[in-house]
Amino acid sequence: MHFVEGLLDGLPPMVVYLIVGAIIGVESMGIPLPGEVVLVSASLMASTHIVSPLGVAIAASLGAIVGDTIGYTIGRRGGRPLLERLGRRFPKHLGPKHLAKAEETFDRWGVWAVFFGRFIALLRILAGPLAGALRVPYPRFLVANAAGGILWASGTTYAIYYVGRAAEKWLKGFSWVALVVAVLFGLGTTFYIKRKIAKSAAAIEEAERAEPAEPAETGTGR
Repeated sequence: MHFVEGLLDGLPPMVVYLIVGAIIGVESMGIPLPGEVVLVSASLMASTHIVSPLGVAIAASLGAIVGDTIGYTIGRRGGRPLLERLGRRFPKHLGPKHLAKAEETFDRWGVWAVFFGRFIALLRILAGPLAGALRVPYPRFLVANAAGGILWASGTTYAIYYVGRAAEKWLKGFSWVALVVAVLFGLGTTFYIKRKIAKSAAAIEEAERAEPAEPAETGTGR
């Protein structure tokens, strides 16, 4: 993370926003890139007024929404064979086991997988292409995609931003300590959000399983 922050440090704010949006967008298209690391690094920079938190949040949201939409279009045209080719190209990230797990998640959650997937590393990469390959209706995909992308980007950005500002205020004069505290609290906040999302998803899955199956219609022959 410090390596990424070092690369971004010193760049004009607009360039930082473009890099954040581009990396998250490409990751959302189905290419494994450190989108979340870049977002956290840019959010820490915002806490020291190097860039604007609003700018980071907007760039990350647009990158997530546009990237997922492009991934959806590619997946819809290329289908499962495309995902299998990506798996052969990136076996550590998108191998057969990863693809099978993602498909299982879509089978259970439906369009909710797109929303919750923004908070889960594997689904964040595969949600768009997989939704397209599985022919999820685009209007439903777009709503879930936009909601998840904006919540993930804005929530992560402002959580880390405010924690970083508080750490800087309390530990003024010890900037390295403030940075460490901001990183730890920022990661902790991100983990907490992911855990809450996972619990909500599990609750939805449990509720779906608990729904009684509709009785089959039986004829009354004479």
